[in-house]
Amino acid sequence: MLSYALVEFGKPLQAIERPDPEPTGTEVLLRVRRCGVCHSDIHISEGFFDLGESGKFYMTDRGMALPITLGHEILGEVIKGGPEAGDVPVGRTMLVNPWIGCGECRACREERDNDCTRMRSLGVFRDGGYATHVVVPHPKYLIDVEGIDPDIVAPYACSGLTVYSALKKALPVREDEWLAIMGAGGLGLSAVAIAKAMDAPNVISIDIDDAKLEAARSLGADLTLNPKAHEDALAELGKLTDGRLFAVVDTVGSEQTSGLAVNALHKTGRYVVVGLYGGTLKVPLPYLPQRALTLRGSYVGSNAELRELIDLVKAGRVKPIPVATRPLSEAERTLRDLAEGRIVGRVVLTTE
Repeated sequence: MLSYALVEFGKPLQAIERPDPEPTGTEVLLRVRRCGVCHSDIHISEGFFDLGESGKFYMTDRGMALPITLGHEILGEVIKGGPEAGDVPVGRTMLVNPWIGCGECRACREERDNDCTRMRSLGVFRDGGYATHVVVPHPKYLIDVEGIDPDIVAPYACSGLTVYSALKKALPVREDEWLAIMGAGGLGLSAVAIAKAMDAPNVISIDIDDAKLEAARSLGADLTLNPKAHEDALAELGKLTDGRLFAVVDTVGSEQTSGLAVNALHKTGRYVVVGLYGGTLKVPLPYLPQRALTLRGSYVGSNAELRELIDLVKAGRVKPIPVATRPLSEAERTLRDLAEGRIVGRVVLTTE
């Protein structure tokens, strides 16, 4: 098999050839067909997350060991299962839920692997999808996506699932209330499309890139806002939403987006952050009781939520975000393009 592996933090990925893996126990071996390139892969390849005033959180402190093959938005054809995997769907192409827990804690026993504190996620702690083959620990992480275009389905395993779970926490909003999506990258565009599929009546997309805002409008955003185009972005946001912003999903997670979100929210508003850009959130403590605000994080999503999302997609309710395909060999270039903001939507690597 061929993989593009992270061998040293902050350095380009390296092509590595090795024998095809053999699944053991409950494992399932897949031939990778598609793998999306996610913004979190940039942070992982750099080796740390920015904690603002608290410094940096290093991937090695989280238990990550190199070399590792990145890539967690994986679509693959099932080749074989291990001796304890049961009757696996050999020959079928399946979406992989990469958010795998320890299998022993309460969260895992309740099928909430994403809430596990000892996650063993593909592309982070286990080799992922920037490769020709990938090993999945158990067939329960394989999702039936028959009938969905393989070029668009892989990102639902991360960008789609992440915002779907966050939207479930942020919604509902009433007919005269607004939901804001901070950021119009891969996650933000998915959030707009999925929010409309979940019948959110009023959605405003916020980004500093007009091309990405145009994509958000095409996916159903009712309004858009470029904060850089206004001297007082907070006042403009209040004007556009008639002062009735009740929910925010922040797919950026920066000091700028959090500051705008918290200050713009109406009393009883909900701020849900999924983005990992970094920094420090500063909120006057009296805001929380006086304005009855809810501030919470949301980390990817559960197996059940991914199946719910795929059902929405199969029903034709979710508009696909812009997706471009590139060969697997362009994994490193794609990471760099994503880091420089040159990608609208998602790039999906293909082995075909």
